[in-house]
Amino acid sequence: MSRHPSDDDLVSRAKKGDQDAWRELYVAHAGRLNVWLASLRLVDPSTGADDVAAEAWLTAARKITGFSGDSSAFAGWLFGIARNIAMNARRRSVRRATSPYATDAENTLIWGITEDASSGVAGEDSVRRLLARLPRREAETVACLDVVGLDIATTARALGISQTAVRVAHHRALGRLRKLLPP
Repeated sequence: MSRHPSDDDLVSRAKKGDQDAWRELYVAHAGRLNVWLASLRLVDPSTGADDVAAEAWLTAARKITGFSGDSSAFAGWLFGIARNIAMNARRRSVRRATSPYATDAENTLIWGITEDASSGVAGEDSVRRLLARLPRREAETVACLDVVGLDIATTARALGISQTAVRVAHHRALGRLRKLLPP
């Protein structure tokens, strides 16, 4: 493995897999990295600064051959890796709506805890497909009354039509749906 001209001896040895060099780099930077990560708002509470730091060190070990610089520049490179990992963990957490709190069957009103909706996905898909085959007003009426659970008066206000028009559209929609569904 060729040595980059700007690499100092410690980085060059780390690139060759020298465990003593990695130990020295770790001693020089690990404490500051953990303190910095713990102070960031980017770190998701369910992940933790220690987890992000560990992943950053593993990533640095895998990508060290592409790094060029001395041991002090290594700190900036390592912190950049850790920041990217923390941001990705945060995004993943937001997308998956994870929470560090345990669910409690008796107390379901814990903030941030949501039910697993994956079991209803197939049913929701078939409902969407059926509603797509109805005229717009009828589909909106069925969605408000039967899917969302609104009453007739609220549905009328939401759709900007009379309560009688809601009843008629709902009746027609149910008739069409009966014809679309298998016996």
